[in-house]
Amino acid sequence: MSTAASLHGIGRQLDDQASLGRALDELLAARSEPPALLALGEPTHGIEAFPLLRNEILAHLVERGYRSIVLESDFFAASVVDDYVDGSTTEIDEVLATGFSHGFGSVPGNRELVEWLRMHNAGRAPSDRVRFYGFEAPVEYAGAPGPRRALSTVNDYLPATLRPESVRDLDALFGEDSDWTNPAAMFDPAASIGESDRARALRIIADDLASALRRAAPDLHAADPTGFAHAVAHARTAQGLLRYHAAMASSTTDRIALLLSVRAEMMAENLLAIVTQERQRGPSLVFAHNSHLQRTHGEMSWGSAGALVGLALGERYAVLATDANPDSAPDTLQGVLSEATTRRALFPTPALRAALPPSIGTGKPIVRGHIPLNPAELDGSDAVIFIADTDGKQHQYW
Repeated sequence: MSTAASLHGIGRQLDDQASLGRALDELLAARSEPPALLALGEPTHGIEAFPLLRNEILAHLVERGYRSIVLESDFFAASVVDDYVDGSTTEIDEVLATGFSHGFGSVPGNRELVEWLRMHNAGRAPSDRVRFYGFEAPVEYAGAPGPRRALSTVNDYLPATLRPESVRDLDALFGEDSDWTNPAAMFDPAASIGESDRARALRIIADDLASALRRAAPDLHAADPTGFAHAVAHARTAQGLLRYHAAMASSTTDRIALLLSVRAEMMAENLLAIVTQERQRGPSLVFAHNSHLQRTHGEMSWGSAGALVGLALGERYAVLATDANPDSAPDTLQGVLSEATTRRALFPTPALRAALPPSIGTGKPIVRGHIPLNPAELDGSDAVIFIADTDGKQHQYW
Protein backbone atom coordinates (compact mmCIF):
# COMPACT_ATOMS: atom_id res chain seq x y z
CA MET A 1 0.00 0.00 0.00
CA SER A 2 1.35 3.45 -0.90
CA THR A 3 2.02 6.08 1.74
CA ALA A 4 -0.76 8.26 0.37
CA ALA A 5 -3.25 5.38 0.54
CA SER A 6 -2.24 4.67 4.14
CA LEU A 7 -2.67 8.30 5.05
CA HIS A 8 -6.10 8.41 3.41
CA GLY A 9 -7.17 5.72 5.85
CA ILE A 10 -5.66 7.52 8.82
CA GLY A 11 -6.77 11.09 8.16
CA ARG A 12 -10.09 12.59 9.14
CA GLN A 13 -11.24 15.00 6.43
CA LEU A 14 -12.42 18.30 7.90
CA ASP A 15 -14.71 19.42 5.11
CA ASP A 16 -17.14 21.42 7.23
CA GLN A 17 -17.87 22.50 10.81
CA ALA A 18 -19.65 19.24 11.61
CA SER A 19 -16.80 16.97 10.50
CA LEU A 20 -14.29 19.23 12.26
CA GLY A 21 -16.24 18.92 15.50
CA ARG A 22 -16.51 15.15 15.26
CA ALA A 23 -12.79 14.75 14.63
CA LEU A 24 -11.90 16.96 17.58
CA ASP A 25 -14.34 15.18 19.89
CA GLU A 26 -12.93 11.76 18.96
CA LEU A 27 -9.34 12.90 19.39
CA LEU A 28 -9.94 14.40 22.82
CA ALA A 29 -12.15 11.53 23.98
CA ALA A 30 -9.32 9.08 23.32
CA ARG A 31 -7.03 10.82 25.83
CA SER A 32 -6.55 9.40 29.31
CA GLU A 33 -7.29 12.82 30.81
CA PRO A 34 -9.09 15.82 29.25
CA PRO A 35 -6.73 18.72 28.55
CA ALA A 36 -6.78 21.86 30.64
CA LEU A 37 -4.90 23.53 27.79
CA LEU A 38 -5.36 22.61 24.13
CA ALA A 39 -2.68 24.11 21.89
CA LEU A 40 -3.26 24.84 18.22
CA GLY A 41 -0.12 25.80 16.35
CA GLU A 42 0.43 27.46 13.00
CA PRO A 43 3.60 27.14 10.90
CA THR A 44 3.83 30.89 10.22
CA HIS A 45 1.92 34.10 10.89
CA GLY A 46 -0.21 36.02 8.44
CA ILE A 47 -1.71 33.22 6.30
CA GLU A 48 -5.48 33.54 6.64
CA ALA A 49 -6.32 29.83 6.63
CA PHE A 50 -4.78 29.14 10.04
CA PRO A 51 -6.55 31.83 12.15
CA LEU A 52 -9.81 31.02 10.40
CA LEU A 53 -9.39 27.35 11.34
CA ARG A 54 -8.69 28.51 14.90
CA ASN A 55 -11.95 30.47 14.94
CA GLU A 56 -13.91 27.41 13.82
CA ILE A 57 -12.23 25.22 16.41
CA LEU A 58 -12.90 27.74 19.18
CA ALA A 59 -16.60 27.94 18.30
CA HIS A 60 -16.86 24.15 18.66
CA LEU A 61 -14.81 23.99 21.86
CA VAL A 62 -16.93 26.67 23.53
CA GLU A 63 -19.88 24.32 23.08
CA ARG A 64 -17.79 21.71 24.93
CA GLY A 65 -17.06 23.94 27.93
CA TYR A 66 -13.93 25.88 26.91
CA ARG A 67 -14.07 29.37 28.37
CA SER A 68 -10.92 31.17 27.21
CA ILE A 69 -8.75 31.79 24.17
CA VAL A 70 -5.05 32.61 24.53
CA LEU A 71 -2.98 34.14 21.73
CA GLU A 72 0.70 34.78 21.08
CA SER A 73 0.32 38.42 22.08
CA ASP A 74 1.44 40.61 24.98
CA PHE A 75 0.03 39.39 28.30
CA PHE A 76 -0.89 42.87 29.55
CA ALA A 77 -2.05 44.42 26.27
CA ALA A 78 -4.59 41.59 25.94
CA SER A 79 -6.67 43.13 28.73
CA VAL A 80 -7.81 45.76 26.19
CA VAL A 81 -9.31 42.99 24.07
CA ASP A 82 -10.75 41.18 27.09
CA ASP A 83 -12.48 44.37 28.23
CA TYR A 84 -13.93 44.84 24.74
CA VAL A 85 -15.32 41.32 24.45
CA ASP A 86 -16.77 41.88 27.92
CA GLY A 87 -18.70 44.92 26.67
CA SER A 88 -16.45 48.00 26.83
CA THR A 89 -17.28 50.89 24.48
CA THR A 90 -13.79 51.17 22.96
CA GLU A 91 -13.79 51.28 19.16
CA ILE A 92 -12.87 47.98 17.53
CA ASP A 93 -10.03 49.53 15.48
CA GLU A 94 -8.41 50.88 18.65
CA VAL A 95 -8.79 47.48 20.31
CA LEU A 96 -7.04 45.77 17.40
CA ALA A 97 -4.26 48.38 17.37
CA THR A 98 -3.56 48.44 21.13
CA GLY A 99 -4.78 45.07 22.39
CA PHE A 100 -2.40 43.01 20.27
CA SER A 101 1.39 43.18 20.20
CA HIS A 102 3.64 42.63 17.14
CA GLY A 103 0.98 44.12 14.86
CA PHE A 104 -1.10 40.96 15.20
CA GLY A 105 -4.33 42.98 15.35
CA SER A 106 -4.00 43.23 11.56
CA VAL A 107 -3.66 39.48 11.02
CA PRO A 108 -6.65 38.16 9.04
CA GLY A 109 -9.09 36.37 11.31
CA ASN A 110 -8.36 38.35 14.47
CA ARG A 111 -11.00 41.01 13.86
CA GLU A 112 -13.51 38.23 13.23
CA LEU A 113 -12.41 36.50 16.43
CA VAL A 114 -12.83 39.60 18.59
CA GLU A 115 -16.22 40.44 17.10
CA TRP A 116 -17.43 36.84 17.60
CA LEU A 117 -16.31 36.85 21.23
CA ARG A 118 -18.11 40.12 21.94
CA MET A 119 -21.31 38.86 20.33
CA HIS A 120 -21.08 35.51 22.14
CA ASN A 121 -20.50 37.10 25.54
CA ALA A 122 -23.30 39.66 25.30
CA GLY A 123 -25.96 38.95 27.90
CA ARG A 124 -24.20 35.92 29.36
CA ALA A 125 -23.26 35.41 33.00
CA PRO A 126 -19.55 36.06 33.78
CA SER A 127 -18.94 32.36 34.39
CA ASP A 128 -20.16 31.56 30.87
CA ARG A 129 -18.26 34.26 28.98
CA VAL A 130 -15.19 33.44 26.90
CA ARG A 131 -12.20 35.42 28.13
CA PHE A 132 -9.33 36.65 25.97
CA TYR A 133 -5.69 36.37 27.08
CA GLY A 134 -2.23 36.91 25.68
CA PHE A 135 0.74 34.87 26.86
CA GLU A 136 3.62 36.63 25.16
CA ALA A 137 6.36 38.30 27.18
CA PRO A 138 6.53 42.11 26.78
CA VAL A 139 9.45 41.89 24.38
CA GLU A 140 9.68 42.97 20.76
CA TYR A 141 12.07 42.19 17.93
CA ALA A 142 14.37 45.11 18.77
CA GLY A 143 14.64 44.64 22.52
CA ALA A 144 12.72 44.78 25.77
CA PRO A 145 11.48 47.45 28.19
CA GLY A 146 13.03 48.05 31.56
CA PRO A 147 11.47 46.74 34.78
CA ARG A 148 10.20 50.13 36.03
CA ARG A 149 6.49 49.60 35.36
CA ALA A 150 6.41 46.01 36.61
CA LEU A 151 8.38 46.60 39.82
CA SER A 152 6.60 49.87 40.62
CA THR A 153 3.22 48.18 40.21
CA VAL A 154 4.12 45.45 42.69
CA ASN A 155 5.70 47.87 45.15
CA ASP A 156 2.68 50.20 45.04
CA TYR A 157 0.30 47.28 45.51
CA LEU A 158 1.97 45.94 48.63
CA PRO A 159 1.03 47.61 51.93
CA ALA A 160 3.95 49.70 53.23
CA THR A 161 4.44 47.38 56.17
CA LEU A 162 5.02 44.40 53.81
CA ARG A 163 7.49 46.05 51.45
CA PRO A 164 11.03 44.62 51.68
CA GLU A 165 13.91 46.84 52.83
CA SER A 166 15.59 46.56 49.44
CA VAL A 167 12.97 48.77 47.71
CA ARG A 168 14.27 51.92 49.39
CA ASP A 169 16.68 52.46 46.45
CA LEU A 170 14.19 51.48 43.76
CA ASP A 171 13.72 54.80 41.95
CA ALA A 172 17.45 55.57 41.82
CA LEU A 173 18.23 52.16 40.38
CA PHE A 174 15.85 52.46 37.44
CA GLY A 175 17.79 55.24 35.74
CA GLU A 176 16.55 56.37 32.32
CA ASP A 177 14.17 54.13 30.41
CA SER A 178 16.38 54.57 27.34
CA ASP A 179 19.16 52.75 29.20
CA TRP A 180 17.05 49.60 28.95
CA THR A 181 15.44 50.03 25.55
CA ASN A 182 18.62 50.72 23.57
CA PRO A 183 18.06 48.66 20.37
CA ALA A 184 21.80 48.10 19.96
CA ALA A 185 21.71 45.83 23.03
CA MET A 186 19.86 43.14 21.10
CA PHE A 187 22.98 42.42 19.04
CA ASP A 188 25.81 43.94 21.08
CA PRO A 189 26.25 42.65 24.66
CA ALA A 190 28.38 45.68 25.51
CA ALA A 191 25.40 47.97 24.82
CA SER A 192 23.24 46.22 27.44
CA ILE A 193 23.05 47.20 31.10
CA GLY A 194 21.67 43.79 32.01
CA GLU A 195 24.72 42.82 34.07
CA SER A 196 25.40 46.23 35.59
CA ASP A 197 25.48 46.70 39.37
CA ARG A 198 22.10 48.36 39.36
CA ALA A 199 20.56 45.63 37.19
CA ARG A 200 21.82 43.03 39.66
CA ALA A 201 20.41 45.07 42.55
CA LEU A 202 17.05 45.24 40.78
CA ARG A 203 17.04 41.46 40.38
CA ILE A 204 17.35 41.16 44.16
CA ILE A 205 14.49 43.62 44.62
CA ALA A 206 12.34 41.72 42.12
CA ASP A 207 12.96 38.50 44.03
CA ASP A 208 12.19 40.20 47.36
CA LEU A 209 8.93 41.66 46.06
CA ALA A 210 7.81 38.34 44.57
CA SER A 211 8.60 36.61 47.84
CA ALA A 212 6.65 39.21 49.81
CA LEU A 213 3.62 38.64 47.57
CA ARG A 214 3.80 34.87 48.05
CA ARG A 215 4.10 35.12 51.82
CA ALA A 216 1.19 37.55 52.10
CA ALA A 217 -0.93 35.73 49.54
CA PRO A 218 -3.65 34.35 51.87
CA ASP A 219 -4.75 37.79 53.10
CA LEU A 220 -4.05 39.77 49.93
CA HIS A 221 -5.86 37.33 47.65
CA ALA A 222 -8.86 37.10 49.95
CA ALA A 223 -9.19 40.89 50.05
CA ASP A 224 -8.79 41.50 46.29
CA PRO A 225 -8.35 38.46 44.02
CA THR A 226 -8.13 40.51 40.83
CA GLY A 227 -5.65 43.03 42.21
CA PHE A 228 -3.52 40.27 43.67
CA ALA A 229 -3.39 38.36 40.37
CA HIS A 230 -2.40 41.60 38.60
CA ALA A 231 0.43 42.21 41.07
CA VAL A 232 1.66 38.62 40.78
CA ALA A 233 1.73 38.95 36.98
CA HIS A 234 3.84 42.09 37.25
CA ALA A 235 6.21 40.45 39.73
CA ARG A 236 6.62 37.48 37.39
CA THR A 237 7.22 39.83 34.47
CA ALA A 238 9.79 41.94 36.34
CA GLN A 239 11.84 38.86 37.14
CA GLY A 240 11.62 37.64 33.56
CA LEU A 241 12.57 41.00 32.06
CA LEU A 242 15.63 41.27 34.28
CA ARG A 243 16.69 37.76 33.25
CA TYR A 244 16.16 38.78 29.63
CA HIS A 245 18.33 41.89 30.00
CA ALA A 246 21.02 39.80 31.68
CA ALA A 247 20.92 37.45 28.70
CA MET A 248 21.33 40.42 26.34
CA ALA A 249 24.49 41.35 28.26
CA SER A 250 25.87 37.82 27.91
CA SER A 251 28.77 37.16 25.54
CA THR A 252 28.08 33.43 25.26
CA THR A 253 28.26 31.97 21.76
CA ASP A 254 24.60 30.84 21.91
CA ARG A 255 23.37 34.25 23.08
CA ILE A 256 20.34 34.42 20.76
CA ALA A 257 19.28 30.92 21.82
CA LEU A 258 19.63 32.05 25.43
CA LEU A 259 17.37 35.05 24.76
CA LEU A 260 14.79 32.81 23.09
CA SER A 261 14.88 30.42 26.03
CA VAL A 262 14.23 33.20 28.56
CA ARG A 263 11.34 34.38 26.39
CA ALA A 264 10.00 30.81 26.25
CA GLU A 265 10.23 30.54 30.04
CA MET A 266 8.20 33.74 30.43
CA MET A 267 5.62 32.50 27.94
CA ALA A 268 5.30 29.19 29.78
CA GLU A 269 4.89 30.95 33.13
CA ASN A 270 2.09 33.08 31.67
CA LEU A 271 0.33 30.05 30.21
CA LEU A 272 0.45 28.15 33.48
CA ALA A 273 -0.85 31.20 35.34
CA ILE A 274 -3.79 31.41 32.92
CA VAL A 275 -4.56 27.71 33.36
CA THR A 276 -4.58 28.21 37.13
CA GLN A 277 -6.82 31.27 36.88
CA GLU A 278 -9.28 29.49 34.57
CA ARG A 279 -9.34 26.11 36.30
CA GLN A 280 -12.78 26.68 37.84
CA ARG A 281 -14.35 27.90 34.60
CA GLY A 282 -13.09 25.47 31.98
CA PRO A 283 -10.25 24.53 29.64
CA SER A 284 -8.40 27.02 27.42
CA LEU A 285 -7.42 27.04 23.75
CA VAL A 286 -4.01 28.58 22.99
CA PHE A 287 -3.01 29.60 19.47
CA ALA A 288 0.56 30.46 18.45
CA HIS A 289 3.40 29.43 16.17
CA ASN A 290 4.01 25.67 16.16
CA SER A 291 7.54 26.24 17.44
CA HIS A 292 6.23 27.78 20.67
CA LEU A 293 3.68 25.06 21.41
CA GLN A 294 5.20 21.74 20.37
CA ARG A 295 6.75 19.64 23.12
CA THR A 296 9.91 19.08 21.08
CA HIS A 297 12.36 21.85 20.40
CA GLY A 298 14.62 20.67 17.60
CA GLU A 299 18.34 20.96 18.12
CA MET A 300 18.10 23.66 20.80
CA SER A 301 19.34 22.80 24.28
CA TRP A 302 16.53 24.86 25.84
CA GLY A 303 12.88 23.88 26.12
CA SER A 304 10.16 25.66 24.15
CA ALA A 305 7.19 27.12 25.98
CA GLY A 306 5.20 24.04 24.99
CA ALA A 307 7.88 21.70 26.30
CA LEU A 308 7.90 23.53 29.64
CA VAL A 309 4.11 23.60 29.89
CA GLY A 310 3.88 19.95 28.88
CA LEU A 311 6.30 19.02 31.64
CA ALA A 312 4.09 20.79 34.17
CA LEU A 313 0.67 19.66 32.91
CA GLY A 314 1.42 16.20 31.51
CA GLU A 315 -1.67 14.70 29.85
CA ARG A 316 -3.59 17.87 30.59
CA TYR A 317 -1.66 19.54 27.74
CA ALA A 318 -2.56 18.55 24.17
CA VAL A 319 -1.04 19.90 20.95
CA LEU A 320 -2.43 20.15 17.42
CA ALA A 321 0.18 21.30 14.91
CA THR A 322 -0.81 22.61 11.49
CA ASP A 323 0.94 22.99 8.16
CA ALA A 324 0.33 23.69 4.49
CA ASN A 325 2.10 23.58 1.14
CA PRO A 326 0.21 21.66 -1.53
CA ASP A 327 3.09 22.12 -3.98
CA SER A 328 5.69 20.24 -1.93
CA ALA A 329 7.74 17.46 -3.47
CA PRO A 330 6.10 14.01 -3.23
CA ASP A 331 8.92 12.61 -1.07
CA THR A 332 8.28 15.13 1.72
CA LEU A 333 5.90 15.08 4.67
CA GLN A 334 4.03 18.03 3.22
CA GLY A 335 3.79 16.33 -0.18
CA VAL A 336 2.22 13.10 1.11
CA LEU A 337 -0.13 14.97 3.47
CA SER A 338 -1.27 17.14 0.58
CA GLU A 339 -2.02 14.07 -1.52
CA ALA A 340 -4.10 12.60 1.32
CA THR A 341 -6.07 15.82 1.98
CA THR A 342 -9.03 17.18 0.03
CA ARG A 343 -9.51 20.46 1.92
CA ARG A 344 -8.26 19.98 5.46
CA ALA A 345 -7.48 16.77 7.31
CA LEU A 346 -6.49 15.71 10.81
CA PHE A 347 -3.88 12.97 11.28
CA PRO A 348 -3.27 11.51 14.78
CA THR A 349 0.49 11.56 15.34
CA PRO A 350 1.13 7.91 16.34
CA ALA A 351 -0.65 6.57 13.26
CA LEU A 352 0.92 9.21 11.02
CA ARG A 353 4.42 8.46 12.20
CA ALA A 354 3.91 4.72 11.73
CA ALA A 355 2.71 5.22 8.15
CA LEU A 356 5.65 7.35 7.00
CA PRO A 357 8.68 5.77 5.34
CA PRO A 358 12.02 6.41 7.10
CA SER A 359 13.26 8.36 4.08
CA ILE A 360 10.51 10.99 4.18
CA GLY A 361 11.85 14.54 3.97
CA THR A 362 10.68 18.03 4.89
CA GLY A 363 9.15 20.46 2.40
CA LYS A 364 10.49 23.92 1.69
CA PRO A 365 9.10 27.08 3.36
CA ILE A 366 6.41 28.81 1.35
CA VAL A 367 6.80 32.31 2.87
CA ARG A 368 9.08 34.13 5.30
CA GLY A 369 8.73 32.72 8.79
CA HIS A 370 7.17 29.44 7.63
CA ILE A 371 8.78 26.51 9.43
CA PRO A 372 7.54 23.30 7.76
CA LEU A 373 6.80 20.42 10.09
CA ASN A 374 9.78 18.11 10.41
CA PRO A 375 9.01 14.36 10.40
CA ALA A 376 11.66 13.84 13.11
CA GLU A 377 9.77 16.14 15.46
CA LEU A 378 6.22 14.85 15.02
CA ASP A 379 6.13 13.60 18.61
CA GLY A 380 5.95 17.23 19.68
CA SER A 381 2.24 17.18 18.86
CA ASP A 382 -0.69 14.82 19.35
CA ALA A 383 -2.07 15.35 15.87
CA VAL A 384 -1.35 17.26 12.67
CA ILE A 385 -3.93 19.24 10.73
CA PHE A 386 -2.91 19.79 7.11
CA ILE A 387 -4.58 22.52 5.05
CA ALA A 388 -4.58 21.95 1.30
CA ASP A 389 -6.98 24.69 0.17
CA THR A 390 -4.86 27.77 0.80
CA ASP A 391 -2.93 29.88 -1.66
CA GLY A 392 -0.28 30.44 1.01
CA LYS A 393 -0.47 34.22 0.62
CA GLN A 394 1.01 36.00 3.63
CA HIS A 395 -0.83 39.19 4.54
CA GLN A 396 1.49 41.96 5.75
CA TYR A 397 0.60 42.82 9.32
CA TRP A 398 3.81 44.53 10.50
